[in-house]
Amino acid sequence: MTLPAAVLNRAILPAPVLLLLAACGSPPPAEAPLTEAALAAVTDDAGAPRDQLARQIDDLFTLPGLGETRAVVVMANGKLAAERYGEGYDKDTRFVSWSMAKTVTAVLIGMLVADGKLALDAPAPVPLWQRPGDPRAEITLRQLLQMRSGLRHTEAGDPPYESAEVRMLFLDGRDDMAKWAEEQPLEAEPGKQFEYSSNTTVILADIAARALTTSNKPEARRKAVADYLRIRLFGPLGMTSMVPEFDASGTLIGGSLMHATARDWAKFGEFLRLKGRAPGGEQLVPVRWVEAMVTPSPARANYGFQIWLNRPLAQGEDQPLFPDRAPESLFSLIGHMGQYVLVSPEQRVTLVRLGHSDSAERPPMLQQAADVLELYPER
Repeated sequence: MTLPAAVLNRAILPAPVLLLLAACGSPPPAEAPLTEAALAAVTDDAGAPRDQLARQIDDLFTLPGLGETRAVVVMANGKLAAERYGEGYDKDTRFVSWSMAKTVTAVLIGMLVADGKLALDAPAPVPLWQRPGDPRAEITLRQLLQMRSGLRHTEAGDPPYESAEVRMLFLDGRDDMAKWAEEQPLEAEPGKQFEYSSNTTVILADIAARALTTSNKPEARRKAVADYLRIRLFGPLGMTSMVPEFDASGTLIGGSLMHATARDWAKFGEFLRLKGRAPGGEQLVPVRWVEAMVTPSPARANYGFQIWLNRPLAQGEDQPLFPDRAPESLFSLIGHMGQYVLVSPEQRVTLVRLGHSDSAERPPMLQQAADVLELYPER
């Protein structure tokens, strides 16, 4: 039985056909030789079979139906295992975080809690909510971190300009995003209902600014937060490329707009893998805070403090990761259109994938990322 060479392609040939070929005495098709770019992506510290790692990463860039991969960085056992970029991008390119920024904001809040400036289970210090009889006064910092504030924040809308996120970022809330987000009423009892919301993270960023300065002047707020992040987090981690954005009122746009190189996103993932420790050994945020970040919320099994967890969900719930293919201890920063920092402590691996994948392309792209991770044994 002979098939044309064009058909014998592993990207389109289903497994049953391969079995049929084997039964007919025909050998399975040979894989195409790895290109120089694929081989050059893998370092001497791969921590996995070199050719297999090169091929799996190459597939992230070349297989159809996965979207556009612009950057991949793999850290294994604390060392650079692989690094590759799409055309027009390189190690110095700053990539927008989108919602990966939320996890940075959670670490910012954790440092302020450790400093004694904020309390995790006390009512969130939002002045607007402290009026007598305002039910929002019951919202705690923990509930905000776990996206269960109960506020009327609808992340996606139809049409899009009706969503709370779009209105806050680009329309009537854009000049003072925190004020707009904080003015929204409750739609559920605080703590009872999970609702993913960039608006909630901007409230956390506003709380951080108020904890660092008593000034309401935009420049003072920007400087207080930017300096704190640079001195206490980005500097010790060597994240020299990080550029956070602020709105006109001086509030960190902590839910969606930070910019950094793929290498620096990998450094942040490794910092979380090491439970808040910098490469030099300094503990930047308490171990117990990172452990709390990756503990499931009572309202959502696969969400912690502004971070996604690789936990199974009830049937019918959207699954943004792959609990059937990686340890439950894996967690991830996830950003709009396919930005991922996947951290697997049991495998001692951090995988950064940045690019552009639509809703149909993300699931197969994630399965390919899982193929990369499966090269690393659990320890």
